[in-house]
Amino acid sequence: MSFTLEIGAPAPNFNLPATDGKNYSLSELKEEYLVIFFTCNHCPYVIGSDEVTRASAMRFAPEGVRFIGINSNSAGTYEEDDFPHMVRRMEEEQFPWLYLYDESQEVATSYGALRTPHFYVLDGERKLLYTGRGVDQPKDASRITVNDLDRTLEEVVSGLRVSVPQTNPIGCNVKWAGKDKHWMPANACDLI
Repeated sequence: MSFTLEIGAPAPNFNLPATDGKNYSLSELKEEYLVIFFTCNHCPYVIGSDEVTRASAMRFAPEGVRFIGINSNSAGTYEEDDFPHMVRRMEEEQFPWLYLYDESQEVATSYGALRTPHFYVLDGERKLLYTGRGVDQPKDASRITVNDLDRTLEEVVSGLRVSVPQTNPIGCNVKWAGKDKHWMPANACDLI
């Protein structure tokens, strides 16, 4: 079994606090499709592609797609990834997604999150349709030539089979508690 959730697998449930003061579980999210993405506050790949992710979230919302950002990074590695900084970032940026905090890192482990950002597209039965990168140049949006997330969502909302269900996420590795900032689990590897 690979570290990262496999295509067709059911997405693990979660119940996490959000920056809006509520808790959310996967089972209570009723939209037809979900994009769960592991993100954070400090990563230059996240910051460099946030506006592209915003555009995707807004573009596909009318098609029944909801975006859920999850920060699983250890605040012990980067203080700016703690919950109060998440709340401040959402207040400043007004992103069109829920921003949840996975302080225990259990959700990141259950999904097999490798990097920030790392995207997972789920169908109505909450089975995995796509996992990997959003775009090919997340650190510098002006250099993007491929938008894998938009292509996937276009196919999904059109009822088509996902043509490329896996790509390698591009970004900083998830910052695991008590580990060196570059550490990754031994069984975490490229997806393709």
